[in-house]
Amino acid sequence: MKKWLKVLLKILAAIVIAIVVFMAIVFIVNKVSSKSELGKIQTYGQLVPVDGKKMNVLIQGEGKETIVLLPGYGTAAPALDFKPLIDELSPFYRVVAVEPFGYGLSDGTDKERSTENIVNELHEALQALNIDRYILMGHSIAGIYGIDYANKYTSEVTAFVGIDSSVPTQPGMDVKFPLKTFGFLKQSGLQRLLVKTGSDPYEGLPYDEETREQLALLSLKNSNSPTMLNEMKNIYPNFKAAEHLTFPKELPIIFFIQANNEDIATWIPLHEEQIKDSVHGKVMIFEGGHYLHHTKSKEIAENFKTFMEEVK
Repeated sequence: MKKWLKVLLKILAAIVIAIVVFMAIVFIVNKVSSKSELGKIQTYGQLVPVDGKKMNVLIQGEGKETIVLLPGYGTAAPALDFKPLIDELSPFYRVVAVEPFGYGLSDGTDKERSTENIVNELHEALQALNIDRYILMGHSIAGIYGIDYANKYTSEVTAFVGIDSSVPTQPGMDVKFPLKTFGFLKQSGLQRLLVKTGSDPYEGLPYDEETREQLALLSLKNSNSPTMLNEMKNIYPNFKAAEHLTFPKELPIIFFIQANNEDIATWIPLHEEQIKDSVHGKVMIFEGGHYLHHTKSKEIAENFKTFMEEVK
């Protein structure tokens, strides 16, 4: 009996040692790789001063009207992620892709990721660029920040475009995210291991190899960073704060949304409700996933241009 117990203890000790060694290797590889990859990240856009830090903004096109692009939550490099859509819009508009703090090449921040702070920072970035009349076009959670923004800066925003954008009253946003677990995955290096052994989310999409490589590098850098995790913590409070908000009645609004949202059965009616009192409101439905701008950029650009011509 004692002999078997000793054998069992030795096996358990070996397993523990193996796990410790494995975790140590993963941690060290992550630290070394993270430092090495910083030198491989290529710059794009321009850095503008915001709240004592630097926010990255990419501007493409020279049209008379300006479109400001806002990303969905967790998009590691918005200016690169939006590239297919920017390329479709920039022949007709000046397109300004803003990378909020914690995204893309922008600095991180310790300031709470409340809608109020995020909106104020976005506005400060545009002010630094002397941009004071523009169309807001946003993906996913930008629907929450955008509705607040449109009410706060009504004299500047000329239209709102939602790309499968979030709605303040959509169900299921009271979920409690495992923030500590996500933080541990990031710090331990296990996140890198999971990413490296997984598939490329941009494979088969209209991105060249160089852009896909940069997206992968920036995803490893930014995903589950302290800034991102703080925004995740604030997702539910930000949705709650927006529940009473509606878009200004006179503001032209068009939503491009997916036809089949498997998580929210009322996805289409929720967006139709948002435009019911709008003088110029429209909902367009596309077959595709949440990231419609990855696969439907041409259709989005064409229908948006037609919509704005009809409004005029």
